[in-house]
Amino acid sequence: MRISTASAFDTGIATLQQRQGELNAAQQQLTSGKRISRLSDDPVAAARAERARAAQARADADQRGVDASRAIVAQVESALGDAGDLVQQARELLVAAGNSSYGPGERQGIARQLAAIRSQLLQVANRGDGAGGWLFSGQGVAAEPFVDAPGGVTYAATSGTTHTASSEPLPLAADGRGAFLEARSGNGVFVTAASGVAGSAWIDAGGVTDPSQITGLPYSVQFSVGGAGSTFTVLRNGAATALTNVPYVSGQAIQIDGMAFTITGAPANGDNFTITPSGPTLSVFDALDQAVAALGNPGLSAGALAQTVADGLRDVDAAAMQLNGARADAGSWLQRLDNVQQRVGDHKLLAQTEQSNAEDLDMVHAISDFQLKQTGYDAALRAYSMVQRLSLFDYLP
Repeated sequence: MRISTASAFDTGIATLQQRQGELNAAQQQLTSGKRISRLSDDPVAAARAERARAAQARADADQRGVDASRAIVAQVESALGDAGDLVQQARELLVAAGNSSYGPGERQGIARQLAAIRSQLLQVANRGDGAGGWLFSGQGVAAEPFVDAPGGVTYAATSGTTHTASSEPLPLAADGRGAFLEARSGNGVFVTAASGVAGSAWIDAGGVTDPSQITGLPYSVQFSVGGAGSTFTVLRNGAATALTNVPYVSGQAIQIDGMAFTITGAPANGDNFTITPSGPTLSVFDALDQAVAALGNPGLSAGALAQTVADGLRDVDAAAMQLNGARADAGSWLQRLDNVQQRVGDHKLLAQTEQSNAEDLDMVHAISDFQLKQTGYDAALRAYSMVQRLSLFDYLP
């Protein structure tokens, strides 16, 4: 078999080109740190890497949602803390208003302080979120969510909460109606009130003695005062009960159907007190408005003052409990956000690991492979130089 000089040269050049291409590819991998530079290098691994990049993009979007929600919830928690402090100040003023040594002037001064606290509380309820919205805007509103109308403060927004459009919905606003306007009235089960009272008697907030006996019906306590003394009759939904024409003793608890309440003072003939079921209808602003109106009356009697203080403390305590509950919810959301952030970080790390496994280069193996290819290329160069000197023309005289 005869091999021509041209054929040997072509074969040597082809081998050199092949070895050089392999060496260049290995060098490019070492430079980039990636074993895939084109989809054709490894289509399956390239697809895995693309899915991992998409997962990282979703994790980044979720993290932005976590950051936005955390900023809002932290501000909501702080605002509710400020509101709680204001309500506590109002409670202290109501306690001071019950001081028997105070005259109308001092009580009117307390009323002005309560009005100022009410104004500050409204500002807290309408606090902005720093991005053109409001912390307590619920599901959204074009203007401030709380409106100070002639009949009291109303909620102009839609109740509820807006959430981030992420894989795990997170709050971007708080429901202001629930926090400020929907505390449970009375003691949480029933509401005591003085209705058409001419004497100096007043009724306390009462309490539950047996929850299983609570009927949920309205009651009234009617007084009859005559020469034989004072008696009272308790009506259940307008009908007489076993407590009919019972001798009245100031400060003695009256118990019926699992409820207990105390009437103190001297009632007048025909005085009436009501006990109605509680509901989520108490507005902290209305509670302060009623206290301000009563304490600002210079002709307030001792009985009316005692009733005002008792009702005010009861309602302020209920409003404070509602605000504290909303603040606790915000705190639980902050804790949940920490957990969500941890999960988002774990998902992103998993996606990064998957991408790295799919396309990153094993540097130890790559360096060894590069050195092997470099050795092969050097050997091919030496072989070609030897073949190049085998021409017969080099031996002709």
